[in-house]
Amino acid sequence: MQKHNIQLVSSEVAPIWGGYIADSMANCVLQYFLNTVEDQEIRSIVEYGLGLTDEHIQFKNKLFENENFPIPDGFSDEDVDIKAPKLFSDIFILLYLRKMGISGVSTYSLALGSCARIDIREFFNHNLKTAAELLDKATTLLESKGIFIRAPYIEYPGKVEYVHKEGWMKGFFGDRRPLNAAEITHLYLNTTTNTLGKSLMIGFSQVAKSNEVKKHVLRGRDIATKHIEVFSSLLRDDNLPAAEIWDVGVTSSTTAPFSDKLMLFHTLSLCQTGLGNYGLAIAASPRRDLAANYIRLTAEIGTFSDDCAELMIRNHWLEKMPGAIERDAIDKQ
Repeated sequence: MQKHNIQLVSSEVAPIWGGYIADSMANCVLQYFLNTVEDQEIRSIVEYGLGLTDEHIQFKNKLFENENFPIPDGFSDEDVDIKAPKLFSDIFILLYLRKMGISGVSTYSLALGSCARIDIREFFNHNLKTAAELLDKATTLLESKGIFIRAPYIEYPGKVEYVHKEGWMKGFFGDRRPLNAAEITHLYLNTTTNTLGKSLMIGFSQVAKSNEVKKHVLRGRDIATKHIEVFSSLLRDDNLPAAEIWDVGVTSSTTAPFSDKLMLFHTLSLCQTGLGNYGLAIAASPRRDLAANYIRLTAEIGTFSDDCAELMIRNHWLEKMPGAIERDAIDKQ
């Protein structure tokens, strides 16, 4: 039977192209972590994660070549100084690896569901499994070291219950019901994600060379601090513990291990992750005051994200994702 070369469709181009940029950035970050990590158990997980990014980049380079598709510039050795002094603690590196696993599982499951070509499906199916393994390795090590931050415990219900009050979704005034398990989960996850982001912004602010980039990441630090307090206060209102803060994961180094371009792109990527997380939280949180908080905080991240992108554009750092042909531009020629 004749074999036909089926062109990539948009839902395959998007995760392949976007993933190439993200993998090249992660590769730089993990190269630096590998050169600064001291704990040998954590080192082995850094090596595993670095091996995954190398594997992804090699597959995509070959795919782009076969498809006659221009390879994105992404990030390279010019964007990282692996000999720079240690900026982040080993515990921060381990927490970062766990978040990489979480992000990978989410990203690759979505990509797998949107792809048709068998080679692309096989690639993302493999990536989904290895991302889950990275997540498992990091979580297991955090638990063994006694530093894994668990979500709050809740008491098991004594019986099955149904909602009888029409005000069950209200949360602004009067008889506000306690948080349910799903709402607690998203508050916990968004607290821990913002905590890691805050530490990353603190580190970036110490080493950024451009005053504009430094000012921007400091703004990101302040936004993350504010969001942590909002989510933590909602948990405390129901006498639930808020996640611990890991700001101690940043050293006093002021030597930049990464280019300003990489740090600003990483900041933009965190914004995009946060927007997705808050969208999921809105869908899973029936209590209206929670949805209102998420919508308000989403708008704040959206504005910050736009400003990140504009700064990248001004510096000619933002690559354009392939898309539909600009027909109006052609017509005007």
